[in-house]
Amino acid sequence: MKINPDSSWRLVAERLEAENDPRRRHILQLVLDHMQRELRLDIEGVIDTLSEKPHYVMWPSGDNPIRKPGGSRDAIRDLYDRSLVQTGAHRWELDLDRVIVDDHAVFTEGVMRMAYPGRTLDAMGIDVPDVESFYLSEVRMGIVWPIDLDDPEARLSGEEVYSEGDRFEGIADRPISLDEIAPLEPLNS
Repeated sequence: MKINPDSSWRLVAERLEAENDPRRRHILQLVLDHMQRELRLDIEGVIDTLSEKPHYVMWPSGDNPIRKPGGSRDAIRDLYDRSLVQTGAHRWELDLDRVIVDDHAVFTEGVMRMAYPGRTLDAMGIDVPDVESFYLSEVRMGIVWPIDLDDPEARLSGEEVYSEGDRFEGIADRPISLDEIAPLEPLNS
């Protein structure tokens, strides 16, 4: 398999299992829940992990309003609708090699692999050989998952995403079939 969505949270789950501190366990559980629901397009489940006024920032170009949505849960719902649901780019894995947690945030780092529909890439102005096919994007990514310190439930205040390189460079040369994407395993919760 080129993409195994369930591997995205395995390292977070392992870190949670090894953690004894209740606050850090809470924060890790939020990130785990967020990741699992995001991959399943359970947008309301994702929203439940967020404080009332979440903010997302995606670097580079974090000063671009489109890459810095937030201020409300509705803004984040809209982000997920536009970026995952409408594009069909919801088949991905974040192959983590690092998870760090403290009392205020979790940091995850790894390689993000996403299967983009050819139609979506074509609409973005990226030439692909077949708009009916899927293409693999890859980029190294670090994500800070901060806790909203003013939130009584200590939920996430959003995501701060840092990525290296252009995930679309050479994407037309990386076709991927849906058979190369592992199906999601059922959630235990």
